[in-house]
Amino acid sequence: MRLGLCCLFKKEQVSFRTTTAKALSAMPRGEQLVKLSGICTHNTKNLLLALKTVSRLGIGSFRIMSPLFPRMTHPVVGYQLGDLPENRLITETFEQVRRFSLNCDIRLSFHPDQFVVLSSPHAAVVDNSIMELNYQAMLAESVGAEVINIHVGGVYGDKLSALERFCSVFQSLPLAVRSRLTLENDDISYTVRDLLPVCEKLSIPLVYDVHHHRCNPDGLTVEEATILAGETWERVGREQYCHISSPKSGWGGGNLKPHADYIDTADLPECWLGREMTVDVEAKEKELAVVKLLTYLQGTD
Repeated sequence: MRLGLCCLFKKEQVSFRTTTAKALSAMPRGEQLVKLSGICTHNTKNLLLALKTVSRLGIGSFRIMSPLFPRMTHPVVGYQLGDLPENRLITETFEQVRRFSLNCDIRLSFHPDQFVVLSSPHAAVVDNSIMELNYQAMLAESVGAEVINIHVGGVYGDKLSALERFCSVFQSLPLAVRSRLTLENDDISYTVRDLLPVCEKLSIPLVYDVHHHRCNPDGLTVEEATILAGETWERVGREQYCHISSPKSGWGGGNLKPHADYIDTADLPECWLGREMTVDVEAKEKELAVVKLLTYLQGTD
């Protein structure tokens, strides 16, 4: 089992910078691009440092933060890589990231924010979602990431119609997006059982989130859901991806959705042990939680 870290670090000296559209709007365009170039250069260098760090810690996968290039798709202050004064250095660093991830067998992924909703009945929302996915596909191609994982989104009063809209929009996406897109069951609306027909129809792998499944059950056992989701990855010849987290307040009641600092090992499905798969660890203590779970797993061998 390959464990994955999500985006940020708690103790390790790896940092990513950002900015706001408001701050950028107060500058002339030339100054905007200089500022953005500095941020993007910093972030790509720290992405390489992040991979070196997870490799040292024995972590086999890394989820890259969506705003690696902040405000790139903004309608007013947005930009292209070629607009940045340091674009050549950024491109060279991306190539170093790609080579390092390949040499060290570190799997890379993206997980866009919740505003990416391809099933929305509102054209503007869908257009903005596609723009964001195109941006993330550009980054994914640059660094060799194979997964852009999303949720279907809202039900909008008719789950079947929402899924049909998703299927229709998916067919129109560029290949760079379609070839990387995966769907994840969520903790409110769409279960594994809901998504399997869509994944089978469109040959989209299903990222199985066991915490979401426990919050939003569908009659499938954890083992059944794991196997069925795994088959969607086998059909495209790729290693299965799953997510794990523990509820902050435990399973005894209250709000089960917020993530805990660490993974309760009782929440780790027994059927996952010994299975070839990638498991993103969604825990507040970031790399500390991943290493703790990794240590536990090594003790079960």
